[in-house]
Amino acid sequence: MLKGIILAGGHGKRLYPITKVMSKQLLPIYNKPMIYYPLSTLMLSGIRDILIISTPKDINNYELLLGDGSDLGIKISYKIQDKPNGLAEAFIIGEKFIGNDDVCLVLGDNIFYGKDLPKILKSASNELVENNESIIFGYNVKDPERYGVVSFDSKLEVVSIDEKPRKPKSNIAVVGLYFFKNDVINFAKQCIPSNRGELEITHIHNQYLDQKRLNIKILDSIFWLDTGTHDALAEASSFIKTVESREGKRVSCLEEIAYKYKYIDKNKLEKIISKSLDDDALYLKQLIS
Repeated sequence: MLKGIILAGGHGKRLYPITKVMSKQLLPIYNKPMIYYPLSTLMLSGIRDILIISTPKDINNYELLLGDGSDLGIKISYKIQDKPNGLAEAFIIGEKFIGNDDVCLVLGDNIFYGKDLPKILKSASNELVENNESIIFGYNVKDPERYGVVSFDSKLEVVSIDEKPRKPKSNIAVVGLYFFKNDVINFAKQCIPSNRGELEITHIHNQYLDQKRLNIKILDSIFWLDTGTHDALAEASSFIKTVESREGKRVSCLEEIAYKYKYIDKNKLEKIISKSLDDDALYLKQLIS
């Protein structure tokens, strides 16, 4: 079985003053809260048991928004990260939730979109269960110094992954979506705080890399949006609006995914439609007409 974690913590300082009173991952990206997008990523991966990790002051708002997930045919639970101690801490906080299963972590401010996305996600889920390798994804960016960066040798084999290097050795950034084997918990516990005082997820990547158990897939057929700045937030909203307007469909519509993946049946969807706003109701009715 594969479980999912959404890390929706942090202070969101690059988005001050908005995030002084609201969690970054609750900010709107066009017509829905940001957290809907990573949640849809997990649902498209076939994952139905999901843990949301957030701050002490924000966790109740996520529970008010999403509840226990039963309306979507999934199970959502919640845990607190007291301080932003690094991405790797998610696996320590979620140890009991993960149990003996493998796990997919998605960052709460990462948006993925593309026709091939469901196929890529489902393939990664299946590979993780069948093999003894963990899977991460790389994406070509113009500002790699902001991310974990993949270094290659002359044969284009991965040598290392460096967290926010001053002088990046490539333009391939590691995106905020990770499929890990169960032993990620042990690797997370072995992490030592970096110079930034955080438990870096790159430590985990390099542990798997040392054991030749890390599969890095380059995303070249989908869009990846990181919404950590004011400009990026506006650009993401504009992108989603353009896609929905031109294609006439909803991006990361949780109810649609739940129905198409058979997490909920027609009767459940009809109940959702009866409580939805006019535009949402009209869109969802198309699924069962």
